[in-house]
Amino acid sequence: MAAETTVTAPAQSEPGQHGLVAHSDGGSAFVPVQTRSERFTSTSVDDFAQVTGLEFEWKFTPFATIKHLTTDDLDGSPTAFSYVESGGATVDWIDRSDALIGSAGAPEERASANAWTRFEKALHVKVTGEAGEETVIRRDRFDGSARAAHVVIEAVPNSKGVVILENSGSANLSENVEIVVGDNAQLTVVTVQEWDDSALHLSSHFARVGRDANLRHVIVSLGGSVVRVNPSIHLVEQGASIDSFGLYFADAGQYFEQRPYIDHVAANTRSRVNYKGALQGEKAHTVWVGDVLIGPHADGTDSYEQNRNLVLSEGTRADSIPNLEIETGNIQGAGHASSTGRFDDEQLFYLQSRGISEEEARRLVVRGFLAEIIQQIGSPALEARLSEAVEAELVRSQAVR
Repeated sequence: MAAETTVTAPAQSEPGQHGLVAHSDGGSAFVPVQTRSERFTSTSVDDFAQVTGLEFEWKFTPFATIKHLTTDDLDGSPTAFSYVESGGATVDWIDRSDALIGSAGAPEERASANAWTRFEKALHVKVTGEAGEETVIRRDRFDGSARAAHVVIEAVPNSKGVVILENSGSANLSENVEIVVGDNAQLTVVTVQEWDDSALHLSSHFARVGRDANLRHVIVSLGGSVVRVNPSIHLVEQGASIDSFGLYFADAGQYFEQRPYIDHVAANTRSRVNYKGALQGEKAHTVWVGDVLIGPHADGTDSYEQNRNLVLSEGTRADSIPNLEIETGNIQGAGHASSTGRFDDEQLFYLQSRGISEEEARRLVVRGFLAEIIQQIGSPALEARLSEAVEAELVRSQAVR
């Protein structure tokens, strides 16, 4: 079994240049955005107007709670972490001037840009092996101060691997995660949010997927006060594909948000998006906004996205908004679905008629509902641990009822 290594923060250095420059279509004049691809991007926070909380990008978020992450001068120094390395990957710090920085995308909103402006070094995970080994990064040493972070996960051409980011403890964090998948590579990236109840976490993921490469991207959010993880996946070469999964379980007072964006740029690309969530307790709130853009050169695209929410108690709210833009008529297929509902009474009746108690029947239904996502992770140890975490949530919910 691989040993766990603890990495302390490197010595601070002078900040380098931004990874990218602002697009020329920015400016101060307001121009209505007609399509997702037209959104303004920049790596400098100064290029973005102050956020009011009324913008569509922020309208659901309890903005007063996280406003400081969009305005304050965040601490961008590297933070110590631990990891279990595999033989097929390396983990190290790189300077913000490295050519990899900005190669997967750029911020579309102010919190992401603020983190990009402030970070000093990026955590670089480089997958080079072909055996699909796991590299587990454990981040549990953030303090209560407002911080910025940057992570780059790179899979070189023809490589195969799994990278798991496990987040726990306290956090007051805005970060960007870049994912670069080389040609013919197969990469799985899993991010698990099991923060303390008071934690604040805003995370923007940007991915660039190469020719005939596949990215399996999984978001699991179980802990924290306000947790917002928004992936933007760009299928930029022919044959690129993405399997995007999400699992969340919101308790009383928790706010979990996911806004996956799949950008079909090249021809013959494929995407599957499947997010599932459960909500219980007063003012538990989840938001899912799914955007799929099939560009003018993305002939032969095969795309489908869906979001399902299961409401377990009164006083919860689940917002679910699927969006689909198609700019070419020559595609294999595209569709989306969204649903939010309570327990299926017929399922409960069937189980109870077999001698199963109502409490156990409810747990069985929820476990079955969420198991589909857990089984997509591809890490037996993590799948088992998350199944136990979901079971603990269910037991807690029945104790409150």
